[in-house]
Amino acid sequence: MFTLYQFKPAFQNSLRPLVNRLASWQISPNQITVSAILLSVAMGLTITCYPQSKFVFLLLPIVLLLRMALNAIDGMLAREQNLTTDMGFVLNELGDVISDVALYLPFSFVPGIRASWIITIVILAIITEVIGFLRFIIDNKRSYEGPMGKSDRALFFAIISLVLGFGIEIESISFMNSIWVGMVVLLLWTIFNRSRSPFQKDMS
Repeated sequence: MFTLYQFKPAFQNSLRPLVNRLASWQISPNQITVSAILLSVAMGLTITCYPQSKFVFLLLPIVLLLRMALNAIDGMLAREQNLTTDMGFVLNELGDVISDVALYLPFSFVPGIRASWIITIVILAIITEVIGFLRFIIDNKRSYEGPMGKSDRALFFAIISLVLGFGIEIESISFMNSIWVGMVVLLLWTIFNRSRSPFQKDMS
């Protein structure tokens, strides 16, 4: 199943010089993970406080890209510098959920967007990540199947934030509900894809 996660190796290669520099400065993976969480929470609070600000929504795609970079960097630091820890693994998984909630739930305060859609999407996103984590417990392999993984969700919300940032009124976009329905369907599909392998394994 196609997902933006397939581009992760190329993305990581572009970040490797920075990772090596951070390693030389003795920056730990957990410090990077916490930085990504704090960045996400700060951005989410900003959206909550200024849900009608065009500048805030033009800023969000940059923050989402930076969050993705930080998420890639912490993993690379941990693996390539032999700094993996149980605490780091838990913090990384918990950070993904916290960041998703912090960044996307504030969209429910944006005029013209129905809060029920955002709440549903956030709940399904949490379930998606929890199942990916549970896959690791079941067969020691973290599940990243799509089609609506973490990076894909970020892309969807980045596009929506650009629409808001450029001043396109949500009320005037007749297909907006179709976008939310599409995200819900893709998230449900992702949940199915991430959960089916363990059951197939048990039945074989």
